Amino acid sequence: MKKKQLWFTLALAAALPLSAQQKPVYLDENRPIEERVEDALGRMTLAEKLHVIHAQSKFSSGGVPRLGIPELWTDDGPHGVRPEVLWDEWEQAGWTNDSCVAFPALTCLAATWNPDMSLLYGQSVGEEARFREKDVLLGPGVNIYRTPLNGRNFEYMGEDPYLSSRMVVPYVQGVQQNGVAVCVKHFALNNHEVNRHNTNVIVDDRALYEIYLPAFKAAVQEGKAWTIMGGYNLYQNQHCCQNERLLQDILKGEWGFDGAVVSDWGGVHNTEQAIAHGVDLEFGSWTDGLANGVSNAYDNYYLANPYLELIQAGKVGTRELDDKVRRVLRLIFRTAMNTRKPFGSMCSPEHYDAARRIGEEGIVLLKNEGGLLPIRLDEVKKVAVVGENAVKMMTVGGGSSSLKVQREVSPLDGIRARLKGKAEVTYVRGYVGDVGGEYNGVVTGQDLKDDRTPDELIAEAVQVAKEADLVIFVGGLNKSAGQDCEDSDRASLSLPYGQDRVIEALAEANPRLVVVNISGNAVAMPWVDRVPAIVQGWFLGSEAGNALASVLTGDVSPSGRLPFTFPVRLEDVPAHSLGEYTGERRRDTVDIRYNEGIFVGYRWADKQKKVKPLFAFGHGLTYTTFEYGKPTVDRKTLTVDGTVTVRVKVKNTGSREGQEVVQLYVSDLKSSLPRPVKELKAFRKVRLAPGEEQEVSFTLGRDALSFFDADRHEWVAEPGKFEAIVAASAADVKGKVAFELK
Repeated sequence: MKKKQLWFTLALAAALPLSAQQKPVYLDENRPIEERVEDALGRMTLAEKLHVIHAQSKFSSGGVPRLGIPELWTDDGPHGVRPEVLWDEWEQAGWTNDSCVAFPALTCLAATWNPDMSLLYGQSVGEEARFREKDVLLGPGVNIYRTPLNGRNFEYMGEDPYLSSRMVVPYVQGVQQNGVAVCVKHFALNNHEVNRHNTNVIVDDRALYEIYLPAFKAAVQEGKAWTIMGGYNLYQNQHCCQNERLLQDILKGEWGFDGAVVSDWGGVHNTEQAIAHGVDLEFGSWTDGLANGVSNAYDNYYLANPYLELIQAGKVGTRELDDKVRRVLRLIFRTAMNTRKPFGSMCSPEHYDAARRIGEEGIVLLKNEGGLLPIRLDEVKKVAVVGENAVKMMTVGGGSSSLKVQREVSPLDGIRARLKGKAEVTYVRGYVGDVGGEYNGVVTGQDLKDDRTPDELIAEAVQVAKEADLVIFVGGLNKSAGQDCEDSDRASLSLPYGQDRVIEALAEANPRLVVVNISGNAVAMPWVDRVPAIVQGWFLGSEAGNALASVLTGDVSPSGRLPFTFPVRLEDVPAHSLGEYTGERRRDTVDIRYNEGIFVGYRWADKQKKVKPLFAFGHGLTYTTFEYGKPTVDRKTLTVDGTVTVRVKVKNTGSREGQEVVQLYVSDLKSSLPRPVKELKAFRKVRLAPGEEQEVSFTLGRDALSFFDADRHEWVAEPGKFEAIVAASAADVKGKVAFELK
């Protein structure tokens, strides 16, 4: 029996009365949870109440041993369950049985445009968390993609609030089916990493409600998320982990959230604000307990002894405390004290299969001139693979989502395994990037050192490319500081380590070139016109190489679609051309104004008609072709409380099976307030055999036609004319049909 199980069993046995008839209400899982919460609350002392609302170690909070109420154990993160660390330190605990399956990063999940994949993802990572006896999984993240420089974009679900909302709900439900709480983060407006602790976001209410809050709202009201994590940044000059507007007024007030608000680690800064403004569980606050004469530094947390002192001095009451404890108890009953939850599983074949399938569906074929892909195994006998990212482990690093995996299949190994006996695969480095391989004590064991000059590496790559039938360059970003990594942002939109030079030299040496970009962010592609095939490969986790090889060889037809816009230049991004962003580290509070308002991503690209994106939101190619019919509506006029159904026929006109993502945007043709040219309001991923045709239908109601009126503080659907726009991407409109709201 594991230590946590043994502790809980002994404590519970000590707390249970001799007679079953005297069993306390809070221990009876057949009783309503609110009755159990009130019963437990009434039995707790003041000290016990304070004990359960802050951490007792790096990743756990205290229970009530006297009553048999166990502690809560949290763990990162959204892409897999992190290894165990020491009680008080970030260093590894040295376990040998805490390796996990790494699932693709959430940008890849969003790129599947498939809620079924999101449910599978949540169920799988939830099973791993349950097996490891975690009560709260710190994820998923749904912060909006405002700038491609944000080092943490790879952990989120893209630029569109509707897409993020539809993809986060199944993830939440899948995890929590295992009796493990999600902790949706980072609430809210955490849209870059540099100065994340001292950025004060200034944004109008319309943008807040239309762009930055919908995914969180969906996670709470539809997904029924059990915990929410506050952000590090400030909003209205209050830190988000103690923010009255966000936590009290919106989350708990308007949305009726009944779960617990968890602080990000070190996100609480003031006892009085923490008491009054909604945080329920405090983690990671920096304290120097020993210098203050306290043997347990956690007693110095803002919601520990400082809170007790305010109560004893009569400066605050216990009403807020009881609310916090109720929420924590509710969380404990749903997770740690839920004896009916499944047992979970770890590193199972099913989880590796899920990781591979999600990766395959999320990979995006950006360009494929001349049908260079899929690889024609009857024609290609020599394949040259070039690039550091073909061999570098990507599951280690990047911040709190760094993982210790049981295995990680590299792109090179995946390609070699798939082409074994079919073609000779030669690998050369091409460039040297980050040769490190350690994060928080997890070591990759890779030796990537190479002392040759860039010119020598390029010369070698060119020579190998000239002799090959096909060249596959695997580059992009990595999880190092200054790239796709927590607590830092990218220095520019460009590829690092001189990769542009390598790609241009390869294109000159062999026109049969495929570029695979491994990243969680958009990158500049000055060579885009010289490269016939480009693949967005994301961070694909444990099955990275196998998933990528499946798509490159055509075992799977690519079906991923971009969850954010790829700009040509950084100046094409509204946060940089119209809004504010600072990449310079500052100690003082930095005001960042979101002057672009609601015009984020494709909304801005549509507005700036002369500025075309490199690749549009929703873009992605397949190995087949699709033909769209003319869209129709079941009624031309509807009332405010009515609905309209849009139908369109889609046919596979190619020679192989494939999946198409049918996207439905809505355009308000005349509005009292500025509105985007179009907004995503529905989508459907359909699988069609060659020659197969299917009718896809979407039902739109008032919510799909509404905008947020900040003056009235409500959603408004104005009567007037609208268009339903059927598209294959934000830049590839297939048909329009008009209707009117009376």
